[in-house]
Amino acid sequence: MNPGMDPEVFEQFIEQLERYVRERLIPAEREVIEADEIPPAIVQEMGEMGLFGLTMPEEYGGAGMNITQYARTIHALSYAAPAFRSLISINIGMVCSALKNGGTDAQKAEWLPRLAAGEIACFGLTEPGSGSDSAGMQTTAVKSGNGWVLNGTKRYITNSPHARLALIMARTTKENLPKNAHVSAFLVPTDTPGVAIGKSDRKMGQSGAHIADVIMEDVRLPADALLGLEEGKGFGFAMQSLDNGRISVGAMATAMARRALDSAIRYANERKAFGEPIANFQLIQQMLAESEIEIYAAEAMMKDVTARADAGENVLRKAAAFKVFASEMCGRVVDRVVQVYGGAGYLAEYDAERFFRDARVLRIYEGTTQILQLQIAKHMLREWAAQA
Repeated sequence: MNPGMDPEVFEQFIEQLERYVRERLIPAEREVIEADEIPPAIVQEMGEMGLFGLTMPEEYGGAGMNITQYARTIHALSYAAPAFRSLISINIGMVCSALKNGGTDAQKAEWLPRLAAGEIACFGLTEPGSGSDSAGMQTTAVKSGNGWVLNGTKRYITNSPHARLALIMARTTKENLPKNAHVSAFLVPTDTPGVAIGKSDRKMGQSGAHIADVIMEDVRLPADALLGLEEGKGFGFAMQSLDNGRISVGAMATAMARRALDSAIRYANERKAFGEPIANFQLIQQMLAESEIEIYAAEAMMKDVTARADAGENVLRKAAAFKVFASEMCGRVVDRVVQVYGGAGYLAEYDAERFFRDARVLRIYEGTTQILQLQIAKHMLREWAAQA
């Protein structure tokens, strides 16, 4: 059982974070959207609050949160625009998790304090020709003297324009091996010669969060850049960290749906038709009620999967189920919210239109709904075959 932060201290932290979200982050959303950037002052404040090191061990400068506390923190933060969560989530959910699970003591000592202090990291798995399919991975790492040489391109890499460290998945053998043992993980400082970051991609939504290509041409790395100093373990470390990433996306989706629904309730009470607020109309009430029911279900899933993770249970299947349900649910809620707003819901000056665009990617990253459905079914069938 992972006890995490002291419960009383954590509750005080959450209360402080919720106030910060209300009083500082939500009022800054328009500025973030217009500039397509989080103001540097806010990035600094987030660092001072310890948001970049939530789950990192205390000895490395982190808060030592357990998964339940981490998910609640992401949920609280994600009531504001998704760019804020996006900035910290890769540090914590992916790179920190992979370092904790697979890094050597020296690798942890070098990188975890820097990441906890607010240096940005990115996670490189997806490529122009492969995403969930590691067999199609083209990025290579070839032994050279005492080190490695990396070549390849990673695509849609969140935070790469700001990152000081990239955790890169690369093929260390030409053959496709069982259990993805052809993939290894490398710690790549982005200022290493041969590393280039592409132009920030224009996106449908999530202003202020940036993705770009990471291009590696004859990037020379020392031997200790290999995570855990062990070949063939990279994909496993990545998949372990994806459980946390999927819980994080589920928590964000649940909070985004709640924010959108709160906005719809306020609008429905202010907007009048036929001489009364549209909140009085039963078909509007139906959309509000359906949204409340689904959000409650996602909140219950979040509580359950995080408690199981903290108890040491393998939550691969349940984390995937939570991510699928919460992201699909959020898509339905924001669609209803646009409908509640009516014509105003299609206008950029109202929040409903932004909620709709921001939510669409939740069903794609950290494992598409379809890939995760296949994964869930595969594990169910494997379990059944083992019992037969």
